[in-house]
This record gives sequence, C-alpha cells and structure tokens, in this order.
Amino acid sequence: MILDETFTLSNGVAIPKLGLGTWMIPDDAVAEAVKAAVTLGYRHLDTAQAYQNERGVGEGVRACGLARDAVFVTTKLDASHKTYADAKAAIDGSLKTLGLDTIDLMIIHSPQPWSEFGGEDRYTEGNREAWRALEEAYTAGKLRAIGVSNFERGDLETLLDGASVKPMLNQVLAHVSNTPFDLIDYCKSQGILVEAYSPVGHGKILDNGDLAAMAQKYGVSVPQLCIRYCLQLDLLPLPKTANPDHMRSNAAVDFAISDADMETLKGAERIKDYGDARVFPVFAAPR
Repeated sequence: MILDETFTLSNGVAIPKLGLGTWMIPDDAVAEAVKAAVTLGYRHLDTAQAYQNERGVGEGVRACGLARDAVFVTTKLDASHKTYADAKAAIDGSLKTLGLDTIDLMIIHSPQPWSEFGGEDRYTEGNREAWRALEEAYTAGKLRAIGVSNFERGDLETLLDGASVKPMLNQVLAHVSNTPFDLIDYCKSQGILVEAYSPVGHGKILDNGDLAAMAQKYGVSVPQLCIRYCLQLDLLPLPKTANPDHMRSNAAVDFAISDADMETLKGAERIKDYGDARVFPVFAAPR
C-alpha cells in the first residue's frame, strides 16, 4: 500500500511517498482533517506559514493518537522572509505555532516574494540568507530535513554555490500536462527529491476527456491516474483535500500505468487556464 512506502532523502531521512496537502483548509477545521487522514493511514502532512493553519495542523498531530515520530510534518518558510534574522525568527515561530519540538521538513516557499513571483529579481542573496537560517536550525536539530519550493534550476544553482547543506527536496507544480522534466532531471542529478503539488492540476485536469477514458481503462478515477503518474516518475505527490472519502481514494493507487500510456500522459496537452486559481501566482500562467 502506497501509504506504507517511503522515499529516502539525501540525508537518510525517510519521507512517506504520498502526502496530504492542507492549503486552503481553515485553521479551525484542519485538525479534524489531519486526524481523519491519520486514521486512514496517512503519515505525511504538509502545511505552511502562508496557509495560516499551522496551529491546527499541530493540534491534529498531537491529538491523532500516534507517537510524534510516526508522523512526518512539513511546513514552509514564508516567501517574504529574505533575511537571516527574519528567517530565523520565523522558523522558531513555526515550531511554537505548531506546538512541536521538531519539524520533519521545512522549505523555502518561493525564491521570490509572492508579489514578485516569476519576475527578473531572483533574490539570490535573500535566499542564501534564508537558507543559512534553515541550515542552522537543521544543525541544531530543530529541523530533520530542509529544502525549497518553486525553485527553478538557476535558483538551485546559485543556492548550491553558497550552501553548506544541499537542499533535500524541491516542491514544485507538477502534474499530467505540466511536468517540468528538465527541472526534475536536474534535481535528481543533485540528489534532490521532487515533490509534486497540485498533482491533479488544481482540479482543471478533470475536464480532460482523454484522461477520463484512460482512467476508465484502468478502473480508476482521473485523480488516481494523475497521482499514480507522479509516483511512476519518482515524484512525491501532494494532493490537497479535507474530505476523508477523497483522502481514501487518493491513496488507492496500487496499480501500474503501462509504459505506452505513461508516454501518452507525458505528452498530454498543457493546461492553459487554471480558472479561479489563476489569482494565485503559481497558477497565473503556464510556466
């Protein structure tokens, strides 16, 4: 069962192969979602400072009935923190808000503040400063692993130039019809695991009739097909839901997509419009 399987990060830390995203789940509702997920077998939970639900995620982890080391918790350093002092304070802030002694994985949410996402200024020095704070917290044992999110190859190269600890993971937008193969290959060459957020294309991929036909051939749903696609590319999919039925379905992916169908999926027509989600920088336009 996929919920029992793990990847191994470059520092030897095991990370469950399927995570539960909590973006847009309110703080006062997310603890119940966490507990439901854990009951179903999920052991990997993802939150962020920007989601404003770290408190509830921490509550759910503490109340789920499992030992702390049985649940892998990821959070993200807000994209606005581009100085060492700000990042250091924010890391300690997440530990306090979550109510946890350690965070399993903490990542820089974006190489740029969201208001400048995709712009020319890549905030090279600011990311190095934020990374130095993460390295320090990692060395101190506050964080078990550290990484980044939404980093392109150039962002990674400049970060690696001055890093004493290499990023262990890069969380990026990746799904059928929008898979950054060159970036994935580069990350793999550097020993960086790639985590795929929005593996179902923020729901817009459900409108694709070809995918529906292929999913029917395997006797699965389109989301299940999309999640399996990511897994077969050795990506770590991170579907977001507060619905226990969807959690259960998203984890029922113990089937194999044929090589021929994988090639078809790799070439699927790109999503050009993410609908209402385009108000968020990562979905504003195809990248």
